[in-house]
Amino acid sequence: MSDTLPTETMPSFSGILHCFVAFDWGEEVDLGKARQLVPAQVHNLPRKSRTPASIAYQSPPLRFDLKPSTLVLPVLGPIQVETDLMLFDFGAVSVRLQLPFHLVATELARLAGALSDPSIFVQAARAASESTYNQLLPAIDHPHWIDLSEEYFVFQIFPDAETPTPAQLLQRYPGWLAGLVRLESAPLSDSEIAEALRCQLGYSPQDLIVTDWTAAVAFDHDCGEILETLAFANLQLLEFRHIDNRLDERLKTAYGLIQQLAQTNRPVWQRHARSLRDLGALKVEVNLMFEKASNALTLVGDPYVARVYHQVASRFHLDEWGQNIRRSIAVLESIYQVVSNQAGSYRTEMLEIAVVLLIVIEILLAVFAH
Repeated sequence: MSDTLPTETMPSFSGILHCFVAFDWGEEVDLGKARQLVPAQVHNLPRKSRTPASIAYQSPPLRFDLKPSTLVLPVLGPIQVETDLMLFDFGAVSVRLQLPFHLVATELARLAGALSDPSIFVQAARAASESTYNQLLPAIDHPHWIDLSEEYFVFQIFPDAETPTPAQLLQRYPGWLAGLVRLESAPLSDSEIAEALRCQLGYSPQDLIVTDWTAAVAFDHDCGEILETLAFANLQLLEFRHIDNRLDERLKTAYGLIQQLAQTNRPVWQRHARSLRDLGALKVEVNLMFEKASNALTLVGDPYVARVYHQVASRFHLDEWGQNIRRSIAVLESIYQVVSNQAGSYRTEMLEIAVVLLIVIEILLAVFAH
C-alpha cells in the first residue's frame, strides 16, 4: 500500500478550505435586538433528504455576511477570503473563512502542513468581525470578548470523474489523507495513519468525511448541514473550555472561603455575604451557560448528520469536558451549601440567644415592677 502519490499519476483537487473560528462575546445575546442593530438573517440548519426535521437549532442563530478580506498563505499565495458569522443567543460566535482552491495533491498536503499555526486565521476572523461586535454591544448582556478561541479546518473536496473515489483514496493513499486531517505534511507512521483515519463516515460511495482533532476532510459537493455541525461542535468546545476556566478560577476562591470559615467565629454574613451571593449567582449562571451550549442544536436518533456530530464530538472529548464541568458544578454547589448552612446555623443561634435574652429581660422587669 502506497502512502505517497506518484508524480505521473498525481491528481488535482478542487474545493473549498473552510476555517471555523469560535469566540465568546458575552453571557447572552438578545437576537431580536441584534437584528435591529445590524442586518442579519435568522438562520436554520441546511437540510437534505438525509437530515430529518427533528435535527434543528433550538433557537436559530443569526447569520451576518462580513466584508471579504485577503490573506497571504503558503501554496495559495494572496487569496480573497469570503467571511460570514453565526451568532448564538448564549453569546458565542462562529466565524467562517472560505478559501477556494485547485491544487495538486502534494500542494494540498503542503497547505495542510502550513495550517498547523492557525494564528493568521484567528487574527483575520477577529479583524473581520470586530466592527459587528462593536455595533452589537447594546444587545449583548455583560459583553466581554474573552482572549480564547477555537479553530477547526475542513477541506471540502469536490468529487469528479477525474479524481479518485473516496474508496480509492483510502486504499491507495491513506498517508496523504491522514496528513490532511492532522495538518501534517511530513510522513506519518502506520499507527498514526490508522488513528487519524479511525473516524470516517460515508453516506454514498461518492462521499466521505474523515474527522480528527484539528481538521476534517469532506468529499462532497453539497454538505452544508455537515459543515455547520462541525462548526457547532467546535463552538461547543470553546464554550466548555470557557466554562471550565471560569469554574476553576471561582473554585479556588471558594476553597479559600471554606478555609477562612473554619478559622473564624465571626458572623458569616459580615465577612462573606458578598462571596455567598457571588457563589449562588455563578452556580445559576454556569448551569444556564452549560445547558444552552449543550442543547442549542438538537441531535437525536441515528441520522447521518447526528453520527457525524458524535464522531467529531468524540475527537473533541466533549463528553469528558461535560463530565468535568458537571463535577465542578457539583463541588461548587456543595461549597455553597456548606457556607449557606453555616450562615443559617449562626443566624439560628443568634436568634435563640436573642429570645433567651428577651425572656430574661421580661422576667427581670416583672420582678422589679413588684
